[in-house]
Amino acid sequence: MEKDEITRRVEELESQLAFQDELQAQLNDVVARQDCEIVALRRQLEELAKRLTDLGEALPGEHSGSQDDTPPHY
Repeated sequence: MEKDEITRRVEELESQLAFQDELQAQLNDVVARQDCEIVALRRQLEELAKRLTDLGEALPGEHSGSQDDTPPHY
């Protein structure tokens, strides 16, 4: 192989490596952002579940607010 060919190939590999490094940094940013969003969504889900439980307990005519109660005829 000629020296020019080797130089060209090394430069191409360096270019590809730089592209992959940038892509990896972008993907890391996306994963970090999605992790924050997942944490926030889990908190919201827990809050909504608690509010739903509280609303169920506040309904008139409910004994304990539990949907798993056995009907009285059993």
